[in-house]
Amino acid sequence: MLSRIAESLFWIGRYIERSDGTARILDVHLQLLLEDPWIEENLACRSLLSVMGAEIPEDTELTRADVLNILAVDRTQPASIAYSLNAARENARRAREVISTELWEVLNTTRARMPRKVSSDKVHEFFGWVRERSALAVGIIESATSRDEAWSFFTLGRSIERADMTARLLATRSLTEASGPSWTTILRSVGAYEAYLRTYRGVPSARNAAEFLLLDRLFPRSILFSVTRAEQCMRDIEPRTDRVGVSDQALRLLGQIRSELEFRPIAEILDDLTRHMDDVQQATSAASEAIRQRYFPTNAAPSWVRENS
Repeated sequence: MLSRIAESLFWIGRYIERSDGTARILDVHLQLLLEDPWIEENLACRSLLSVMGAEIPEDTELTRADVLNILAVDRTQPASIAYSLNAARENARRAREVISTELWEVLNTTRARMPRKVSSDKVHEFFGWVRERSALAVGIIESATSRDEAWSFFTLGRSIERADMTARLLATRSLTEASGPSWTTILRSVGAYEAYLRTYRGVPSARNAAEFLLLDRLFPRSILFSVTRAEQCMRDIEPRTDRVGVSDQALRLLGQIRSELEFRPIAEILDDLTRHMDDVQQATSAASEAIRQRYFPTNAAPSWVRENS
């Protein structure tokens, strides 16, 4: 497969997952800002933007509307939904000869219908639309793409991005610890609530909910599942031939963060959840860069602000 095509497929996967993950995080936190009068709005908005990688001047007073503007509809902000949907479509255009007509039409139509402004009473509806369009694009690939290198590069990008976005979602839980979103709300935001109840059969506790989203081997949005799937995609793309250890830098980075999560007691992770989620984000960013250097060495990596920090 041409490096150009592989790179486009990798980033289509990442950008589709990024738009979906950003919509889920914003849906939870903008609703929280609306409903809880005790939250200091400027501080909560600034913290959320920081977690999502958006740089804002210190002297700017921020409101819920500003966050919606910056992270949803601003086409120049690399952390926004609009930017991700546009970037997914542009990467699809570059890989037009290998992607299906159905996928191209979905990404093209989604980009064309992306609003430039969202009214306050339509926010939840807008985020639902973003999730539906992302699910439609992924569904087309999952149902109509041969399990070859094209699928592996798309799924590799999507899995790395999903691990990163789940880590960001968990990191936002500690932004406003006392009045932050409940674990039930967080589980619902990623479609995990029913799966959680079938697994733990009880009201979500911090320990069990975090454990489910971090370490569950069967739930597809858990960090462990996503990292493991990314590792498998890399092995499918280039089967290992080393007799000793792991020579591939990206595979090594993903294996290290997986082992760190898998073998560390959940209580220790919860004690410093923000730091551990930062570690996950740094590992996924470093793995993405290692993949770029190995498979797409000619171009600068598309990235959002502070991805490599």
